[in-house]
Amino acid sequence: MNLTYEVIADENIAICKDLCNELMDFQQSVAYIKPELFDDMNFESRLVPSFQKAEHNYLVVVKDGEEAVAYVYANVNPKTVYASDFATFFDMDSVEGDKVGCLSQFYIKEGYRQYGIGTKLFQMAFDWLKTFEDIEDHFIFVSNGNDNALEFYKRKGFFVSHPILDGFITVLRNKEV
Repeated sequence: MNLTYEVIADENIAICKDLCNELMDFQQSVAYIKPELFDDMNFESRLVPSFQKAEHNYLVVVKDGEEAVAYVYANVNPKTVYASDFATFFDMDSVEGDKVGCLSQFYIKEGYRQYGIGTKLFQMAFDWLKTFEDIEDHFIFVSNGNDNALEFYKRKGFFVSHPILDGFITVLRNKEV
């Protein structure tokens, strides 16, 4: 393995298109609550709009040689972005300040897990999020069935806040409220 970690500029996000689509397929394959909600989720419907709407984006892709094998995407948004017709992701009154940081997408290809890539990507994303000193609230949204991810984030100090969409997503937060 010859792993490199590359911070990707906004105009180059297509480098992780295949990985993003694999993530959506993986989430659908393990989901036991409303897996059909993933039918229309892909790079164009999830990552691209999120990138376009976020105030600040951070995308890191891990390559083994020339092949993209993992990525993490974090962003900063006004907290009101997380209240829509689709769902309200958290109690707005419990969030201090006007903005939140989110680890929005995280995926490592099978065969590359258990090598510390996840820990390094997680740390890179949160080191970036911590540069926004006015943001105290960080969230991660885990799809149902992705128990390994849920346990990984708990080991990193996140707490289960609550389920949304009848358990389709578990909201994790960096502090208990």
